[in-house]
Amino acid sequence: MDDPLRFEPLAEAHLPLRATFSCGEEALDQYLRERARREMEQRIAAVWVLCDRETVRIAGFYTLSAIAVERADLPATLTHRMARYDIYPATLIGRLAVDRDYQRRRVGGRLLLDALARAFSASREVASVAVITDAKSQDVQRFYERYGLQILPTGHHERRLFLPMKTIEQLFVEQRRRA
Repeated sequence: MDDPLRFEPLAEAHLPLRATFSCGEEALDQYLRERARREMEQRIAAVWVLCDRETVRIAGFYTLSAIAVERADLPATLTHRMARYDIYPATLIGRLAVDRDYQRRRVGGRLLLDALARAFSASREVASVAVITDAKSQDVQRFYERYGLQILPTGHHERRLFLPMKTIEQLFVEQRRRA
């Protein structure tokens, strides 16, 4: 059976679909409706939507952008064999949301895995040592931890999590072996 869900970069065709998106978090709904397209045009964030071709709706979305991470904020286990710089490049998952009608259907995990795959692929051309995200709540933190992200011990952000790019690479190499 052909999967009706497909990933696409946010585009003009998605503009009317944004009005029906509702994840239960008004700030994320408003971001998709009012700011996502502009941030893409300004190259602040790459916005990816998971579209349902059957219902012609946005099932979920996420954003990726570059971020600088201080060496002091990264665990020594990650930096001990790296060139010594004060700041390292990383990839930020800034926002990730699932429409209410698609929640509890593993769409969040699908969004996250696609984001990790794109971040890993891009890291081959634009360096990135890890994927970083900031969980807005304890529940969101638990979601990311189920996928192996770990708390980044920094005083700047209460729930900043990370996953080293080497770990992401191993995840996809192992996945290819099983396929």
